[in-house]
Order: sequence, then structure tokens, then C-alpha cells
Amino acid sequence: MLLRIRSKEGMARVPVEPEETFGSLATKIGQLHNVEASTVAFSDQPNTTTATPVAQVKDNTLSSANLKHGDIIYVTYTEPIVEPEPKAPTPDGKGNITFEKLADIKQDPVDDFLEKQRGLIKRPKDSKFCRHGDNAMCDYCMPLEPYDKGYLEENKIKHMSFHAFLRHINSAQQTKAPSSAILTQLPPLEEPSYKVKVPCTGGHVPWPEGICTKCQPSAITLQRQTYRVVDHVEFSSAALIDNFLNSWRQSGNQRIGYLYGRYESYLDVPLGIKAVVEAIYEPPQENHMDGLKLALPWQEEALVDDVAQVCGLSKVGVVFTDLVDDGSGKGTVLSKRHVDSHFLSSLECSFAAEMQLRHPNISRHSVNGKYGSKFVTCVISGDVEGNIDVNAYQVSDTMTAMHDAGIVEPSRNPSVVRVKESVPHQRYVPEVFYKFKNEYGVMVQESAKPTFPVEYLLVNVTNGFPQNPSPLFTDSRDLTADGASHPDIGTLGKHLLGGKSNTDLRSLLSDFHVLCAIRSMDVLSRDEFKTVCDYATKKSDINIDSLDQLQGWQTLMMVLKEAEGNANANTNPTRSGTASGTNTPTEATVSEISCKHCTFMNSGTNDSCEMCGLPLSD
Repeated sequence: MLLRIRSKEGMARVPVEPEETFGSLATKIGQLHNVEASTVAFSDQPNTTTATPVAQVKDNTLSSANLKHGDIIYVTYTEPIVEPEPKAPTPDGKGNITFEKLADIKQDPVDDFLEKQRGLIKRPKDSKFCRHGDNAMCDYCMPLEPYDKGYLEENKIKHMSFHAFLRHINSAQQTKAPSSAILTQLPPLEEPSYKVKVPCTGGHVPWPEGICTKCQPSAITLQRQTYRVVDHVEFSSAALIDNFLNSWRQSGNQRIGYLYGRYESYLDVPLGIKAVVEAIYEPPQENHMDGLKLALPWQEEALVDDVAQVCGLSKVGVVFTDLVDDGSGKGTVLSKRHVDSHFLSSLECSFAAEMQLRHPNISRHSVNGKYGSKFVTCVISGDVEGNIDVNAYQVSDTMTAMHDAGIVEPSRNPSVVRVKESVPHQRYVPEVFYKFKNEYGVMVQESAKPTFPVEYLLVNVTNGFPQNPSPLFTDSRDLTADGASHPDIGTLGKHLLGGKSNTDLRSLLSDFHVLCAIRSMDVLSRDEFKTVCDYATKKSDINIDSLDQLQGWQTLMMVLKEAEGNANANTNPTRSGTASGTNTPTEATVSEISCKHCTFMNSGTNDSCEMCGLPLSD
């Protein structure tokens, strides 16, 4: 039979037998509500102040109390006191998140460093208002918090740093509940989510068959994000961008590359973070003059990431070109991205959101151990004066959440994002609004359906070069063939076998693409490869003699020499042509000539360049 159990959690139905005891029923109730069975008390009236504890009737059967099928029993119980314990995510091998202690989260070293900094903005003594000695301070000279709005506006800092944002959130929580000790221990951040919550506690069938106000996402009001996880992108040398542009200079097609570097503190912004880019790796791609096609994930991504990790680097962003020569012959390009057009198109915003979702920012200040992303998106295009310029962006956490929920998509108009329509039992799209000032200067709210401007999603990130460059990799020669990601074995052999001295070989190895090519040959063990990387990046005092003693290095040199010998043996520049034994060069073996005007490689039989039409001779 079924008994109806009425408690503060509501009504529940428990199957029982008449011969069961009240002790057995208390055990079932304890399992149902996750409470101790010994704390359960029974009553036949809604007024449970006179309820009978289970200890007094635990041996009595249900039939002795004349309970029948469908009867109601009113119960009370004592809930256990559970101390809140912050948790942190660890991967379970399936992309899901399991939870461990918060202190076990391994953040980026720069986050650990900034957490220990006070971050106060020091101010000098005000000569007009300060009336105290040098060892005192007042409201006019006391340090400011890193999130001070006046300081940020005065120094034209559009977005506060992530750690300043954390201090601001913690300060607001402590102001609301200064006596709460538990509040300051709980993670203050929770990533936005616009997916339907599954499962739902509303008592209905789960989505997509059912939905209620408890599980459906709330309406979205778009606002410009006030903080950014990364404040600055620093390219270690100008040669990085210059070499990356060589492909566009030669073909006119657009190119994309991943940025590998590390994160450091950025002193120009209170508690700021900068991404220092040390290498640009171009994955396999299909290039066109008006765009490109990229496969995700690409085949050698894990290998390249492993090489970067051995060198102390990680994937920090992506850079792509959007350049069109203006035809003036002055080296200037068209200005396509400006305030009257767009800075990032809706398609590029979706791509940036996807990249940020793939590279989350691990943080112990979030309830699920991650919040936002440090991944940046850089675009190389023309400025208003026609010069080639680099701009860096991130998209807001709201955009990444909407992209993850599948409720937005790119539009044909690059300056707007399209909001998808809800589809019954397939896709639920909440209401989306954005605010703006109308022609009368009044703030109004408008529905974002079907489209809204991309400006609400962008987070500006500054970029530049160091005053005193000290790049990790010093060799800037381009050794890759057209369409190749890193040098082939023949090119690698010609490149490395020329290094006779310790200085020469170290310089030749100091190239990220060369190290990737060596790793792809799978000749060196991981320890031996780490030794080579340390040697190339000057992280240790290893000399060339130490490399020669490595068995894997000896094998690598042998393979490269053998490959170079085979290449020389297969080279046959001439062939016998007449009976008299004279040698006549064939059309296939005539050497190519590089045009001095546009650098296009022409056949040696040409008198003028096939690309620009100018004469090849002096």
C-alpha cells in the first residue's frame, strides 16, 4: 500500500507493507529527504508540536495504528548541519566536471601572484589640501582601490582588470554582510548560462518535453562588460608580425595563426595581466583573398601544444589578417574596420566565443572552478590612414554563454548579431534586450530580436611591442614551404647541419617551427627534447658537446645527413642530349629566378615576371 507523507518539503508517497514497523518507515523517510531516521517524528494531525518520536514507536507495526492505503502521516525531522565547502573542477576524462577541494585548483602563476598583491593605487601628497606631515595621510592622498572609477576614467582605462573586478565583488559582499564569516570564503563568481536547466526540480518531465519558470533561462539585458581577463597583448618582437605578413605579401590571401606565449603582470593597469606572445604557429588552412577556412581541431594541435609546454609557453590567442591593397603602390591598404563599419564581424565574434570556450580561465574564485577566458583575438587590418595595424579583442562572457547555448548566430551584415527563434521542443531562446541613448539623450531599452549591434559584445585589449625586446626565439627566417606548418626533413637538415659552433647551432635551433619539426620526427625522447629546448631558449648552460652525447640527438643528425645525401643524389641538373656527349639543360631543371620587384619565383626561361610583368634582368 501507499502512505502519503506530509512534511515541510511537501507531499511524498512511500510504498509500505502493513507488517512493516514505524522504524522501517522512518528509514525510508530518512533516505527520501536525506536526514537521520532517528530524528523523525510522526503525527496524525497537521499540528506537529505533539508528534511522537520514532524511538517510542519504532517496534510498532503500521497495521497496529490502523493505517490504510492512502492515509496521510505528518512528519517532522531535523536536517543535518552541513558546512559549506568550496569545490573546484577536475576533468573526468569525458569533458565533464567533478569537484574537489578549492585549494587543489592549479591557476596560472600570474593569478597566484596577483592574488597576493594588495593592488592599491598610491597617490602623492596633495600640496593644496593635505595639512599633515609626511608620515600621515588623509582622504586626499590615501591610496585608492584598484577598481576606483575616477582613476580608471582619468587614465582612460575602459575595462578594469579581472583581479580588480574580483576585489570589487568581494568588497561589495563584505559591505552587505560584514558579520558573515562564511560569505567571504565562498567563491563570488558564477559563469552565466542561458541553457535550460536539466534536470529540473519543478516536478515535470525534463526538457525538451517540459519546461517551467524554474528551469528556463531568464531574460538577457546586454551591457558592455566592465572588466577584461587580459589587459594587454605584447608581441616579443616586431619580426613576429612581419614574418606572419609574408604570406599575404606574396599571395594576397588571408592567413591565420595561433599565438603561443605566457601571461605576466601588466603594470600600466592596476592588477593587470598581459599576454606575452613568443611565437605564431600557422595551422593547416585554406586561404583566399576574402577569407579563409580552418579545420578544428587540427591534426598536429596536440604536438604543437606539447612543444609549447616544454618551452614554458601555452596557447594565448589567435591572429588573422584582413588586408586588401588599395592599389596606390605606396604600400597602403584599404581601411575596412572603423567606427562607421565594424571592428569584429559577427562571424568573427562567434569564432572568438568558440575559442574562449575551448580555453577557459581556471580560477578558484568561481563556483565551478573556471570563469571567462584569457584567450585573445587579434586582427591585422588597415587603419583610417591606410597603414597596417594590429587590434586585439575579447568577447564578453555574455556572448560566450549565448554562443554556448546556441541562441545567436552570425548575420550577413557584419556589424550585427542575429538572435535565433525559439523552436518548440528543440530550442528555447529567452528574451534579449539592449539599452541605448536615443536622439533625445534618453536611455531606452529595445528588443534584440532579430538583431543587435556587435559593439555590446566586444572587450577592447591594448597591444604593442616592448621597449627593449628580448624574444625567447631569435631566429626569424621563414623555412616553411607554401602551405606547410613547419619545415620538412630536407629543409630542416640543410638548416641545422650548417651549425658548426655552439653559437651557430643555438641560433639555428632558436625557432619554434624548427622545434616543432624536430618533435614531429619522434626521434628524441621527451627528456632529450626538453634538453634541446632548454639549449635553444638559453634556459640552461648546456653546450654543443652535451647535445652530441645524447643518443637521440646523434640519431637525429644521422637521419638529417642521410636525407640530405639522398636529396643530393637525386638531383640531376643535366642530361646527355647528343651523340657527341654535350649536355643540354632541360626545361624542368632550369633554376628559378626571384623577381626583385615582387619576390615572385619565376621559371629561369622567363624574361619578365609572371606576377608583376616587370623585367627580371637588371
